[in-house]
Amino acid sequence: MDPISRRNAGKLLITSAAWFRLGEAPGMSGGRIDSVVRGVQIGAQSYSFRDRPLDACIEGFKTTGLGECELWAGHLEPRDAGRDEVRKWHLSTPLSHFHEVRQKFDRAGIRLYAYTFGFRSELTDEGIERGFTEANALGVKVITSSANVSVAPRVDRIARKYKITVGFHGHDQTDHPDEFSAPETFAKAMAGASKYIGVNLDIGHFVAAGGDPVAYITENHAKIVTLHIKDRKKNHGANLPFGEGETPIVEVLRLLRDRRWKIPANIEYEYGKPNMDTVAEVKKCYGYMRKALEG
Repeated sequence: MDPISRRNAGKLLITSAAWFRLGEAPGMSGGRIDSVVRGVQIGAQSYSFRDRPLDACIEGFKTTGLGECELWAGHLEPRDAGRDEVRKWHLSTPLSHFHEVRQKFDRAGIRLYAYTFGFRSELTDEGIERGFTEANALGVKVITSSANVSVAPRVDRIARKYKITVGFHGHDQTDHPDEFSAPETFAKAMAGASKYIGVNLDIGHFVAAGGDPVAYITENHAKIVTLHIKDRKKNHGANLPFGEGETPIVEVLRLLRDRRWKIPANIEYEYGKPNMDTVAEVKKCYGYMRKALEG
């Protein structure tokens, strides 16, 4: 193991912040990519570029003009590996590797805002803590997580230790009480928890699960760390190109704009066929969101 001390991780955060204030990091060719539209930070969940490895994913961000990333752990893990092999990789990979990943984003001018790490109930406390040490090495203060509701108290204990906020991510599995989906599942995780437990609201899945994202964001905006933007039909309906489903993407974006709530709105591209050009589709999503905010 090659752990990074908290002091060194702090230096990484300070240095990166200083680079972005100056608009340029060592090795950057053109400074930070700005994808803030009318005060709303638009970015992407890197899962949108799941068809390509990390370096090509970073190029995808640059090509689409997106300057903020929520990094999916799958872009770091060995490809086509089994679950046990992936877990061994997490526990054995030097933390310096994650430091180097952060530097790639800095050099590309992309703000690495959050790290996506799954906190499933079968993980040991060591496995859960590893997500936090990796986030610390990446220099981020937010983890988003597809997790079980029952694991939230264990996650909270470790989140307090690292002072890293966790936003639990919901799907539309309303028939599984230990999966995040409806508002009450998020409320259960946050009840009695520290300030480090919050919500990563996927507005498409939320609509598919029967929720109203505009109402939920209005009431719970202070606890939302990121939004995933996708368009789905109600009643567990299909994932569709932006503007073709029943998810109020325009209303959500304008709510952020008009209320000036600083919640990143991250594209999570999931519709279409496996052979579609993810960069081209993410660019279309970004164009749709820009038009919504500028209108």
